[in-house]
Amino acid sequence: MSEPITARIRAGDLHGVRMNGVCRFSAIPYAAPPVGPLRFAPPQPPRWQGRRDAGRPGPVAPQRPSRLREAMGDFDAAQSEDCLHLNVWTPAPDAARRPVVVWLHGGAWQSGGAALPWYDGARLAARGDVVVVGVNYRLAALGWLYLPGQTANAGLLDQEAAIDWVIEHIEAFGGDPARITLMGQSAGASSICAMLTRRPRFARAILQSAALGRGFRSAAQAETLAHAVLAACGARDLDGLRAVPVEALLRAQQDAGVLAALRAEDSSRSLFGPVADGEVLARDMDAALAGAAGRADVLVSYTRDEMAAFPGIGRDAAGAALGEAVFGAPARAWAGRAAASGRQAWLARFDVGATARFGACHCIELPFVFDTLDAYPGAPMLAGLDPAAAQDLADRTQRAWLAFIRGDAPGWPPAPHLHALDAG
Repeated sequence: MSEPITARIRAGDLHGVRMNGVCRFSAIPYAAPPVGPLRFAPPQPPRWQGRRDAGRPGPVAPQRPSRLREAMGDFDAAQSEDCLHLNVWTPAPDAARRPVVVWLHGGAWQSGGAALPWYDGARLAARGDVVVVGVNYRLAALGWLYLPGQTANAGLLDQEAAIDWVIEHIEAFGGDPARITLMGQSAGASSICAMLTRRPRFARAILQSAALGRGFRSAAQAETLAHAVLAACGARDLDGLRAVPVEALLRAQQDAGVLAALRAEDSSRSLFGPVADGEVLARDMDAALAGAAGRADVLVSYTRDEMAAFPGIGRDAAGAALGEAVFGAPARAWAGRAAASGRQAWLARFDVGATARFGACHCIELPFVFDTLDAYPGAPMLAGLDPAAAQDLADRTQRAWLAFIRGDAPGWPPAPHLHALDAG
């Protein structure tokens, strides 16, 4: 049974729900709806005041189906451009000042969302007596398309706006704004690394499968792709692109001209993502990232068979070498640079893999980090996994992650030691 619960912030009262000892406040706007003239613009302050229903999940950003659904399974969620929301799970909206973890989902900057059951923060909040915040941010062209004269990396600015909101308001939910850990996977983890090159307002981060081996897109490359998107949508400029239906922007991701421009780049990157524009992000991101590793204590993880989740890539020697180049070696290098800078740094690799096809593939750690195995019914990557062994791994993973979030060691020696996490 659920019961109503209220949290009071400066803008007004948020009416959430309490269930099984955890309070959930859903779809809280941290920025104004990025629609009309605000499409492609930097996030603006939220506008609501008074009373707001925060008891029901909100929409995710507009997106096409994930390319990893053959491994993870699929999800069904409402979509809307009015998506700059966050969700909060807390033991109580009191004055306890608990540690806070802010979650940034993955999905190649093109899919995913904070409202998905995969990322329900209730069990993490309850087990660790912490406050969990899940963040939506703009995806694909809406968040990452770049043209000269436009503010680049709107999706990254969304994430930073959400962090600012958390710092300002999290005390009302029982959290401590001075004890914030950023946690992200894949695109979310790479975004955290990008934020660390700027003016980070956090000094502790969990980086799961950051694809740093692919590098960041140059302004010239991003502009080429943007012009292909304009042509696919029949628009001459950004104002024209603001006027097209969002469905046209999503269809453009499959346009032959757009895909040809992406292939010509020959980078193996996703169609959209962070741009080294020289203003929001440094033009020389390799140098910027090397310096950024010393700005946060880190728990860095990757999976043994990262690339097996991606279409057309197997668990052979070529797939293993690509996974090492994109995920493994950069993860160890980041932890090493952090440690050399005097930061706390730990390394982990997920080796759990129940199937010969997917093994310990990209995203395999997610149901264990959140203890949401029941949210992945029929997920091919989990087929045949012993339920008791899976729950044991979820318990061990959450204990380690929560220890780090509280400022402690996760339970194994610091980097360069690599701790393997497996079921059984």
